[in-house]
Amino acid sequence: MKVLMVSPHPTYSPRGTPISVLNRCRALSALGHEVDLVTYGIGEDVEVPGLRYLRAPVPGIRSVKVGPSPAKVPLDLAVFARTVARLARSRRSYDVLHTHEEAGILGASLRRLARLPHVYDMGNDLSVVMTNYGFATTHVATRLAAGIESGVVARSDVVIAHFPSIAARVLDITGDLARAVVVPNIALEPAPNIATAAAFRRRWHHDGMPFALYTGTLEDYQGLPAMIDAIGLLTNRGLAVRLVVVGGRADQQDALRARAEANGCGDRVVLAGRLEPAAIPSALLAADVLVSPRASGSNTPLKIFSYLASGRPILATAIESHTQILDATSAVLVSPDAAGLAAGLARLVADPRSAAALGASARQLSDRRYGAAEYVRAVGLAYSGVGGPMLTDVDVSAATMRLRAQLDGLPDGGPRRVVLPQPQGVAK
Repeated sequence: MKVLMVSPHPTYSPRGTPISVLNRCRALSALGHEVDLVTYGIGEDVEVPGLRYLRAPVPGIRSVKVGPSPAKVPLDLAVFARTVARLARSRRSYDVLHTHEEAGILGASLRRLARLPHVYDMGNDLSVVMTNYGFATTHVATRLAAGIESGVVARSDVVIAHFPSIAARVLDITGDLARAVVVPNIALEPAPNIATAAAFRRRWHHDGMPFALYTGTLEDYQGLPAMIDAIGLLTNRGLAVRLVVVGGRADQQDALRARAEANGCGDRVVLAGRLEPAAIPSALLAADVLVSPRASGSNTPLKIFSYLASGRPILATAIESHTQILDATSAVLVSPDAAGLAAGLARLVADPRSAAALGASARQLSDRRYGAAEYVRAVGLAYSGVGGPMLTDVDVSAATMRLRAQLDGLPDGGPRRVVLPQPQGVAK
């Protein structure tokens, strides 16, 4: 099938939704489909067989922050205009219109005019996103987002739900459970490199102090302030444990550094900056504990699937974002506050044997439910609802082999290919 995909994001860049979009393209490619991707002028062209980038640049805009922002308005308009122009010229060459997040508005509007089935890739409940960024549930913007999204879902032939709570939302809107296909955002990453992992271990474990690692953005809803406070509590109790934070902007790192100083744990918090995506699996492998202190929400962060695949013990908050994927057999789940995070981290550090068993259980869950074969199968099932073939086990096996071949071509995180970041310092 020939797919026109619309992604109003900086695809590719190393953050949640752009990673998801690229992985969707990889799976569709492995299944034998071709994708024309309309996306921002910002981002890197990552080579995938059968994928063509149709960028919509906006003069003067070279970056866009995570979440709602004024810059997204002209960027989205440019993407929408490029999509409409593409359909006007080449509609008959496409079999499917596939949209992500707010581009679903465009897809719902154009599906009948373009006479194409519409696949809506629903990575977030937009009303939840609005609350994550500080809008009250009763705010007019939050209610408007919910109303618009309901209309998009109702006008989609298939909704790819990134996690179960999204599928439940689709059911509420349409009354049709078959409309939604759950396709979790698994970790399609190169395998960790042992030498690179050892280099990270030497850097962050040089004095023998166990360390917890966080990777991802540093937006407020991610819960890093509470995690810093938890390290402060443990420091005051005399428990030696370090927190390493990978990701975020310089201003966000500075704010966390100041908070660590105020908590008396400035020498226990390392703001490591950003890593090349290929190095992340190796960094995860190096850690004693992986943490996701997210404060609220129902959208499962992509990092959780990377954490599971690493086989390292996980500490996460007991909120829907996590509990729809994790349970007590795969993570230590705690209250989303400093006291809960401190208690959970102390438990994992105090009992390395139990922590290792928990990590092994997490890896088993990843292999069983969130591996490449299940991902390919789920994407294929979604596309069977818009004219694609029903996949046999043989089809899934062959497509999975093609997908893994794509990943084998990625940098493996080895020392000659990945430049480790210079330490931005222990926060002091």
